Amino acid sequence: MKRNLFAAALAVASVAAVQPAVAQDLTGTLKKISDTKTIVVGFRESSVPFSYLDNNQKPIGYHMDMCNKIVESVKTKLKMPNLKVELQPVTSANRIPLLQNGTIDMECGSTTNSVARQEQVSFANSTFITSVKVVVKKDSGIKTLADLDGQPIATTSGTTSVQLIKQNEKGTNINFKEIYGKDHAESFLLVANDRAKAFVMDDILIAGLVAQSKNPDEYMFLPEILRTEPYGIMLRKDDPQFKALLDESVNAMIKSGEAEKLYTKWFMSNIPPKNVNLNFPMSPLLKEAFANPNDKGVK
Repeated sequence: MKRNLFAAALAVASVAAVQPAVAQDLTGTLKKISDTKTIVVGFRESSVPFSYLDNNQKPIGYHMDMCNKIVESVKTKLKMPNLKVELQPVTSANRIPLLQNGTIDMECGSTTNSVARQEQVSFANSTFITSVKVVVKKDSGIKTLADLDGQPIATTSGTTSVQLIKQNEKGTNINFKEIYGKDHAESFLLVANDRAKAFVMDDILIAGLVAQSKNPDEYMFLPEILRTEPYGIMLRKDDPQFKALLDESVNAMIKSGEAEKLYTKWFMSNIPPKNVNLNFPMSPLLKEAFANPNDKGVK
């Protein structure tokens, strides 16, 4: 009888010991999500075709589709099929602070994974490779970086792309005035309205804005490539458990062919809201990144 009572007590004690251990298994963002029963996804309002608003003011895009898949992985991991998903708009200027202070749990926009940013945040494995270029109007008379000397140049607050002009051999000695837009759409509008002579940004973001402009044939890229940069879903720094889940989810999309299907959907097909096709084939660099997934940042 005593032996049975001892065994029963031991079993109860074992269960009690296991229960807190399960809770302790979760750390960082996953614990936050589990405790609040909510995941907060940061999105951009005009980063076509990665993360932008459709006619119903709903965020859509290549990275939004990928983040929806990641959210499903989180639900499975936490065994929380009814997990609440909140969407929070972010900008180039506030995306990192809102991630760091816990307002958002991951950023699904168009953020370059750089060594400098890795001092503040972390990134999942790369999902896109872009080239930083300069767009101008064809009738502006500007044919090369050297022609930008003394000209106003548009840049988006919170980005550093315009500084790359100085690092190019043709841009070393030129001087220019920066005019800031609050987001990429506003920065491009500065060129469209002739307040700026050029806009410096990632080529695919510019391509999206040009494609949806009133007169796409008015614009052209300058020939120089200022830098090649990887994009990734951004998360908080020093959160290995959540990063592992994001990497596993991204890698699964790549391995299954889902990532390539999403690429075709957003870069090689007609997309809302204006039903335009960016016609932006997958680059050899992105194919290489998909063949060998990594989170290496650009210097």
